[in-house]
Amino acid sequence: MIRHWPAVALAALAVLLPILAAAAPPTPAKPYVVEWVYRVKYGYQSEWWKIFQKYQIAILDREKKLGFVTGYTVTRPGLHTSEDSRWDYRIIITYPDQAGASHESEVDHQLFTDRATEAREEQRRWELTSNHWDLPIHDVDPHEIPD
Repeated sequence: MIRHWPAVALAALAVLLPILAAAAPPTPAKPYVVEWVYRVKYGYQSEWWKIFQKYQIAILDREKKLGFVTGYTVTRPGLHTSEDSRWDYRIIITYPDQAGASHESEVDHQLFTDRATEAREEQRRWELTSNHWDLPIHDVDPHEIPD
């Protein structure tokens, strides 16, 4: 009996390991954070913002309701800077994971059926945008020791 013990133990492990692995909680997906930054032509911030609210904010609100977005913030600078570093609106969007960021077009088409009007108004918004970038951003642990 004792000499069959290693074979029995290995057989038991072969059966138990898949069960234990399946019972382990899955590693939660890391949030995916993206920053949208816009510089608007001087004197047109109000017009630009109205169009942005109508389409982009409505899409973000709907994505949040559907669970594709976990949250977002919109900020404006409180003071002015030099023209080369000036920005007017910064939107930081948190998705539950990177896949969550892929639903904007789908939600856009659900919300706005008048494609011609949306295209015309969004074209105007882009005409008023003098600079823009989208940038995935990552938190950095200030205490982490680099390799």
